[in-house]
Amino acid sequence: MAERILLVEDEEKLARMVELELSYEGYQVKKALDGRSGLELALSGGFDLVLLDIMLPQLSGMEVLRRLRRESQVPVIMLTARDSVVDKVSGLDSGADDYITKPFAIEELLARIRAALRGKSGPSGPSVPLAAGPLVMDVDKHQVTVRGQNVELTKKEFDLLRCLLENKDRVLTRESLLDAVWGFDFVGETNSVDVYIRFLRSKLDDAFGLKLIHTVRGVGYVIKEE
Repeated sequence: MAERILLVEDEEKLARMVELELSYEGYQVKKALDGRSGLELALSGGFDLVLLDIMLPQLSGMEVLRRLRRESQVPVIMLTARDSVVDKVSGLDSGADDYITKPFAIEELLARIRAALRGKSGPSGPSVPLAAGPLVMDVDKHQVTVRGQNVELTKKEFDLLRCLLENKDRVLTRESLLDAVWGFDFVGETNSVDVYIRFLRSKLDDAFGLKLIHTVRGVGYVIKEE
């Protein structure tokens, strides 16, 4: 069955071009030309991925993303003319899976879509909780607790922590973490991993007095029991 993509983009010519290209690649595409109708469609479910512009009428793409993430973890790729670091970090911290700036080559967009869809988990039985010391991750509930206290994480932080927990006591290189969390087709610097490791340490190690996330100089990172 063809994967379904929701495209939320107010530039009609661009939206039509992307729709045609995605349809040619075998995807089923539904369009929305403003943030409010895009949010309603996204919340209706049934989509495998959302392409979301930031500058939208009625509701901004960032607001659509924030509201969507309260109820859904569907992969979201932001489409926007903005390319500053602040905008990228804001989008990723709000729960976006990826970010591509206009103008973009359709081949790059297709590669990012494939990477995001590869990371989308299919239906399965209940997952076994992951743990390290007092930290417990319930993958099915998308919840992390330390000594029973909830820890609020962005999607990228959660995915990075999950990768580390699934490989507990095994040192992972920055490159392997980029491939696993950001996708093989990610275009960017490996210091993205370092930035999000700092975020995790701030919310886990520093906040709770833990020493779980360790740096192996010149190699990468590892989670070890205290």
